[in-house]
Amino acid sequence: MTATILMEDKLRTLVGSEHVRPAGPEDAIGGTQPQLVVEPGTQQELAEVLRCTDEPGVAVIPRGGGTKLEWGNPPRRADWILSTKRLDRILEHAWADLTVTVEAGCTLQTLQDALAQHGQRLAIDTLWPERATVGGVLSTNDSGVLRLRFGALRDLIIGVTLALPDGTLAASGGKVVKNVAGYDLPKLATGALGTLGVITRAVFRLHPLPRGSKSLSFFAASLDEMQKCILAIQDSKLAHTAFQICCESAAQPEADILFEATEAGLAAQIALLGRLIGQRRAQEVPASIWGVREHFWSPLEGNEAVVKISVLPAEIAWTIQAIGQTAKTHNLQWRLCVQATGIGYVRLEGNAVELRLTIQELRTKMKQTGGSLVILHQPRTVERLDTWGDVGDALPLMSALKSQLDPRGTLNPGRFVEGI
Repeated sequence: MTATILMEDKLRTLVGSEHVRPAGPEDAIGGTQPQLVVEPGTQQELAEVLRCTDEPGVAVIPRGGGTKLEWGNPPRRADWILSTKRLDRILEHAWADLTVTVEAGCTLQTLQDALAQHGQRLAIDTLWPERATVGGVLSTNDSGVLRLRFGALRDLIIGVTLALPDGTLAASGGKVVKNVAGYDLPKLATGALGTLGVITRAVFRLHPLPRGSKSLSFFAASLDEMQKCILAIQDSKLAHTAFQICCESAAQPEADILFEATEAGLAAQIALLGRLIGQRRAQEVPASIWGVREHFWSPLEGNEAVVKISVLPAEIAWTIQAIGQTAKTHNLQWRLCVQATGIGYVRLEGNAVELRLTIQELRTKMKQTGGSLVILHQPRTVERLDTWGDVGDALPLMSALKSQLDPRGTLNPGRFVEGI
């Protein structure tokens, strides 16, 4: 009996035969084909599965809802998919304290529906909430437009439990399984793409659901005019919850703003907005306007790229202009949606070679103004660009942290910056 068969038998004993299966083509990540899919039912089972990898050096890819598996570099190796699908419980909703403890495999929509019964919410608006899981959202740091008012995921998470590659369950904040002195695990795990440990459960602080809300849109005649509006609104006493600017090839820039308050509060906020933007006249629009970035991924037929940009708020107009000019030079169509915080998404369409050149040029331009560009999707018909770009002087610290928590490179090998 080979070592592989012995290992599979051990896994079946740990989690049950029905929860271990051969991986199919639909389980591939970035063209890398894993061998097995394992679905533990508890965090203890998940930790024991990881403990099995410590000696043979198996490469493990954690997976939640699978909505963002393409984000990051392709893994160098992929032996097992470690699914959190069965870890889907809401463990404790302390509604009087505005906190919730939830397992990593719970979808965001399930969580929000349960919280809403007590008039509360986790103040994020992630992509594809009906499929995206708590662990996946944390690992990819997908906060959304509510970040402007409530902060990023690192501001909302107050506790996390990680299964480390050696099978240790380590926790920080909330109810502790094992304390790890010196590391702020919630912040480390958020945005780490599952390269340091597998998130098994998280504790969040919550916010009340708003009594009322209104979404409004207005257009500007030029990007310079829009930039003035952005700065005027951000410097004002408006208590807006979200604010995004959308633009595309040969179209006027459009701004969307969300207010949440009582009826009287909404009326006062809308009146103040009217005075700030003058003759541009904001029109009420459906709340679905905040889901526009989901359309950037549909459909992806081969000659499209989706990138995430981060720029200074004062450079938003310049950035949109640079994207438009560069895309025009390479004969590409483009769409952009950027939050007033300077974080945004861009979809580019056209010839695959020209897409690659455009992304390289835009990455250089973003860097010159203190910004960054991360590739979330790119064509597979040309040589792949590095997802992350230049990370500056942070790499030695990141590498040391990876070596400390995952010395064998078990989790998501190669997917993070510089192949971490």
